[in-house]
Amino acid sequence: MPEVGPEDSVTPAAVNEKIEKFVRPQTFPLAIRMAKPGEPLPDRVRRPAADMGIRVAICQSFSIARRYGWGLAVGRDDLSCPLAKTAFGFEAVLPYYAEGNLACGYERIIVAPLGRTAFEPDVVLVYANAAQVMRLVAAALYRQGGRIHSSFSARLDCADAVIETMRTSRPQVILPCYGDRIFGQTEDHEMAFTIPWRQAADLVAGLRGTHQGGVRYPIPAWLRYTGEFPATYRRLETLWDAEQPSQSPAGAAGDRRRGEQDS
Repeated sequence: MPEVGPEDSVTPAAVNEKIEKFVRPQTFPLAIRMAKPGEPLPDRVRRPAADMGIRVAICQSFSIARRYGWGLAVGRDDLSCPLAKTAFGFEAVLPYYAEGNLACGYERIIVAPLGRTAFEPDVVLVYANAAQVMRLVAAALYRQGGRIHSSFSARLDCADAVIETMRTSRPQVILPCYGDRIFGQTEDHEMAFTIPWRQAADLVAGLRGTHQGGVRYPIPAWLRYTGEFPATYRRLETLWDAEQPSQSPAGAAGDRRRGEQDS
């Protein structure tokens, strides 16, 4: 079983390079970090309220980062989604919102393209199609086997992607929620996959190992077969054959001898 070698260094840029090579997602893989109070922000990140003049949903920040290639630092004053404010611990839990797991003790969520980030992520997030997510699942399970267990509620997929991944320390398959499709403009064909950063080395080894074993993207379709055509098409073959002059084997041999003499 392949181990992580010198060519598989575990930096955000190196992990991004392997995902881009073996999975080929349409948008940038993302690095996500939950920043604690007082933690300095990385260079070249935008604050949505102060720098862009807007407030965003967290799924919207994912989409800005993966489509524009920007780094964002999103805090309480940058958020437009009330449910995300509660789920991520930026606001207190009120009686009408009594369910769910909270990630308290954080001040901001930092989101940036994985290949351009200078900080250590907590989570790697990749939006992709179903076949590409399958490719990532196979890679994540390459060393340990078993299955990935995820749950879906059709809401707050940002919490599934970040909080649930951090809480369980396990990869997750993400079904984009209704809000992600509205505010993040996630497309109908897209799913997502997350993995804790501490398991990035296993993911890299799994991508390389499964590729060597023949699990690849784009999926290599089996094309070495003879296709079947309608009877009206096959009739042409019959008519063409009927147009050919009949010739006995002896006559054919004579034709060959004459041809050799002429040459």
